[in-house]
Amino acid sequence: MAEQRIALVTGGTGFTGSNLIKRLIADDWQVHAIVRAGSNFSLLETCLDQISLHIHDGSTEKMVKIVALVKPDVVFHLAALFLAQHAPEDIVSLVKNNITFSTQLAEAMAENGVNRLVNTGTSWQHHQNSEYSPTCLYAATKQAFEAILQYYIDVKSFKIITLKLFDSYGPDDPRPKLFSLLKKASTSAQPLLMSPGEQLIDLVHIDDVVEAFIIAADRLLDGLADRHEKYAVSSGEPISLQNLVSIYEQENAITLPVQWGGRAYRDREVMTPWNIGKSLPGWQAKIKLKNGLKR
Repeated sequence: MAEQRIALVTGGTGFTGSNLIKRLIADDWQVHAIVRAGSNFSLLETCLDQISLHIHDGSTEKMVKIVALVKPDVVFHLAALFLAQHAPEDIVSLVKNNITFSTQLAEAMAENGVNRLVNTGTSWQHHQNSEYSPTCLYAATKQAFEAILQYYIDVKSFKIITLKLFDSYGPDDPRPKLFSLLKKASTSAQPLLMSPGEQLIDLVHIDDVVEAFIIAADRLLDGLADRHEKYAVSSGEPISLQNLVSIYEQENAITLPVQWGGRAYRDREVMTPWNIGKSLPGWQAKIKLKNGLKR
């Protein structure tokens, strides 16, 4: 019988992380999660008794102890503070969550001889298909951590796969994203103010996103990853916001009170998603949008 693999997950209480944890459990991994005191575990309530939780107090010393205790085969790093637009008062939190915490994790891995990491990036690091041009400060912090990881690759022989995520969706998604807004609008008489709606959106179902993390981990465990590999987790079928809303209306047999052009595009609005990223070997999006909406 094969020895049970050990996973250490950050960001496990979020939408993507909780779905990954459930899949890891189903695949017979031993799952450990790093969490903050006071975390909301509602997305994990069906499997909490199958996870080992480790509370991080913000210190590097505690992070080192957690990794020493767990001895993971693979670290899945999904924790992040996401802000599409930031205010001056958000700077400290963005740096603390996306750079300091992440670097503490890498240092703890190095201190304990753990070198396999599945990291999470964003397509927003590539505004207008640039090699690097951050759409927002959040994307810049993601790029900053990738730069920091280069030290651990060169000095500590880390093997890393960074998955650049696009928009995701799926059942029981608590995030205030598009489908939540549309669902709320369907029961309200208030107009839903939206941009002109010509921007293209690349939507990937959460099951396909999770599959990418699993394939990336297998690639690391099989010794196939070369230093730092970076892949786009893309549907390959971007759709305009207007068409997306139209499909949602058709699938639910409703008419939504959308007011197109009711608000302006955001600064640096992504009109065409990054579409020249490499695909993860062995992975492709399988769930088409209409089938995903039916789920």
